[in-house]
Amino acid sequence: MTPARLLFRLFPLLLALLAGPLARADVYGDVSKLLRGGRLAEAEAEADRHLKAKPRDPQMRYLKGLIQRDSGRQAEALETFTKLTEDFPELPEPYNGLAVIHAAQGDYDLARTSLELAIRANPAYATAHENLGDLYSRMARQSYCKALQNDPGNGDLRTRLAALGITCP
Repeated sequence: MTPARLLFRLFPLLLALLAGPLARADVYGDVSKLLRGGRLAEAEAEADRHLKAKPRDPQMRYLKGLIQRDSGRQAEALETFTKLTEDFPELPEPYNGLAVIHAAQGDYDLARTSLELAIRANPAYATAHENLGDLYSRMARQSYCKALQNDPGNGDLRTRLAALGITCP
């Protein structure tokens, strides 16, 4: 068989192999677009359809966790992200997802630990670094305000707070 004839016979197979990843990428894009658009029920239905066929798909499971979180189902999202960290400890995004929920619940220690694990999984993961900075800012504000509450006459602290633009209740 000539090389041209072999290539002609293999062309449909090559096309299918190359198109496969593109087709899969579309479902992630579709779910992400629905999620960003606030169409959470549609996003979840699409994610569930995909996960029925590929239940271990980490990217879609992560999107499912985001849908759960944005739907106000924090306990389900925590479970989804936790399971992802157990199944795929090398992925930073689920740790970041856990941190966002923990921080929103005021559990800064768990949030910090989750962000540190995200950064350990991928030291170049900018989102985790940014969120850790935000978390440290919240923790600093909380500490400064507690210090001011315990020592309301501390002029140096008031000056520092003013310079940082921090106001305390």
